[in-house]
Amino acid sequence: MEPLQRIGKATADVLEVLLGADEPRWGLEIIKLTGRPSGSVYPLLDRLERAGWVTSVWDDDAERRGPRRRMYRLTAEGAAEARKVVARAAPRPRFVPRAAT
Repeated sequence: MEPLQRIGKATADVLEVLLGADEPRWGLEIIKLTGRPSGSVYPLLDRLERAGWVTSVWDDDAERRGPRRRMYRLTAEGAAEARKVVARAAPRPRFVPRAAT
């Protein structure tokens, strides 16, 4: 598995969706859940797959109508790294000093 060169908020969003999935997710579902455009999600998924963080397969549900879907799932190593990325990207609580009384 390769380390990622750039890990931005969009990458963290996609990884968070994949971490929260019990089943593989398809690209359009990831787009809807993250609120990110397809022009950023699909290249991210491709980059994650080339780095070994994600695997994908074509959905073979013959009874489902519509075009075939590509299903994405984190690898075991990818899930471990994704947890670190998502934890780092989580908003930190801000310390707000109170006035002394």
